[in-house]
Amino acid sequence: MSGSGPADETGAEAGYRPLLFSIAYGMTGSVGDAEDIVQDAFLRLTRARRAGTAIADQKAYLATAVTRLGIDHLRSARVRRETYVGDWLPEPVVVPAGEPGPAEHAELSDSLSMAFLVLLESLSPVERAVFMLREVFGYAYPDVAAATGKTEVNCRQIFARARQRIAAGRQERDGAPLPARQARGEELARRFFEAAAGGDMDALLGMLAPDVVFHGDGGGKAQAIAYPVTEPLRIARMLVGGFRRVMALGVSSSPAWVNGRPGAVMYDAEGRVAAVVGLDIDGGVVRAVHAVANPDKLGHLGPVSDVGLSAK
Repeated sequence: MSGSGPADETGAEAGYRPLLFSIAYGMTGSVGDAEDIVQDAFLRLTRARRAGTAIADQKAYLATAVTRLGIDHLRSARVRRETYVGDWLPEPVVVPAGEPGPAEHAELSDSLSMAFLVLLESLSPVERAVFMLREVFGYAYPDVAAATGKTEVNCRQIFARARQRIAAGRQERDGAPLPARQARGEELARRFFEAAAGGDMDALLGMLAPDVVFHGDGGGKAQAIAYPVTEPLRIARMLVGGFRRVMALGVSSSPAWVNGRPGAVMYDAEGRVAAVVGLDIDGGVVRAVHAVANPDKLGHLGPVSDVGLSAK
């Protein structure tokens, strides 16, 4: 995207970028689209200033622009989502283990998790915007109304419906402080990937919740299970078999934070990204495994491997 937006940012406005990215990513589930939306919002701010428009609250202006651009994006993406091949997962936000990143901004790891973003897919674009602004970012109803172009009363009604729908599919989380949960999760993830790579079925089964689910997103372009898989034994066998196959091709894993949760990036022998695996951990067990292999969703992480591409 071209333009002079970033050059015109003040220091304070540049500091809004993590928040704006979080809103845009929460709306779209796409790293690239979120970055484009944030950039477009800054360009609109620049154009408005150059046109002589007085803008008293730049942060509110930018958040409104990002929200409305996100709504427009979701409306145009609906048809693509309906025809998507296999299980749909968001583009992973990946941070190397031990480093902070966007998914930890304002302790938003729970609200940028793969599981949560998949739940948001059940909402309409406006419902998603209202729910994100109110529930995740704590916006007051007048601000939500201004950002979405709806009345305050309407926003209250939309939020109540959206919260009820999301609550029906959302599991209660461990109430421990975030750092403690992250430390426990990181250790469990280390043992999980070691067991999968080592073929230790008993160890894997001991780490999987009874209602665990595996989601794989290949987008019809990479080898992946096209539907959610349940039952711990099936998932453990699939993981051991899958790791055995890719390791024979020279694929290795590197610990990472995936959408604020413990996980790993899979690299081929040439150092190219083959897949990203995120774990939804709670209560000392793995409740969900999210594996993204669709090459279209990995390009922002670096060169993409061809080892897992489906035969044409």
